[in-house]
Amino acid sequence: MLRFGVIGLGRIGGGLALQALRKGIEVHGCDLAEPSAELTDAGLVYSRHLEDLVSGMTGRRILFLYIHAGPAIDEMLDRLLPLLNPGDIVIDGGNSYWGDSIRRHARMAEKGIHFVDLGTSGGVTGALNGACFMVGGDSEAVDQVEPILKTLCIEGGYTRCAGPGSGHFVKLVHNGIEFGMLQAIGEGIDLLEKFHQDLPVGDVLSCWRNGSVIRSWLVDLMHEQYVQKDGLESVPGYIEDTGEVNWLVADALNMEVPIPVITQSVVQLFTSRDDKRDWARAIAMMRNGFGGHPFGPKEELQVERKISRVGDYFRPGELDGNGSGAHS
Repeated sequence: MLRFGVIGLGRIGGGLALQALRKGIEVHGCDLAEPSAELTDAGLVYSRHLEDLVSGMTGRRILFLYIHAGPAIDEMLDRLLPLLNPGDIVIDGGNSYWGDSIRRHARMAEKGIHFVDLGTSGGVTGALNGACFMVGGDSEAVDQVEPILKTLCIEGGYTRCAGPGSGHFVKLVHNGIEFGMLQAIGEGIDLLEKFHQDLPVGDVLSCWRNGSVIRSWLVDLMHEQYVQKDGLESVPGYIEDTGEVNWLVADALNMEVPIPVITQSVVQLFTSRDDKRDWARAIAMMRNGFGGHPFGPKEELQVERKISRVGDYFRPGELDGNGSGAHS
């Protein structure tokens, strides 16, 4: 029987837990907040404390982390290390920096514990109905977690990337592409809104969803949000983010790989913060649709972004085969 634990029962961790429970997987969960009635009714074994979570799982433990990237991951590993046994597996499913994942893999390996970096996409809907997974790590660990991941992914939405750090690197590139696509769609909406004739923008978006070259989930979300909110005016133009695509721009400079579209999309995001641009409102609507990202500024994310700079925990020359890397 498949079994795993989830630390962090928020939108993604909780959604994956619920999907797993519905598919007959035994799930143990830990969170400071009480789980939803839906989770407990589905059979979640809940623990408020890590010690209870770990002691309640027999045999080889597989633990997913769906908590904030950055120092919280290292702090969680500090707390888990004394509780785990050699052979146990910890999976970071958040948007951590790939260099950090290499460093964490090496640190856990010293204690005989496997660390897997898992890029997770698909948003809240994917967590509940079938996610997209990009996994990196050593083969022994990935072999062990693969049956769970293949059960929880959408058909075709699973790939073994390479060694430690590769899953989070692939997810970071994915997020960079996402930024470029969001920017292009947002600019297109801006053009439609400013045409000298009054266009039925909602109808245009509906048309684009059916048979057009640019049909996509993002266009679906844009249409849904535009119709639901009756246009753009009620949405703040301030786009909040956690800053991870900034890491990709820095990586591209180090790799000497030109990524002008992705880089410009990050710069354009910064310019959104005067709350006056329709393209920014459009992007905010799509981001809220797929990830529940906030409308307008959110202090918690601003703090996370400021402590998530590449370089905070990474010095040039530090990333080597032993797995040092930047803070995520």
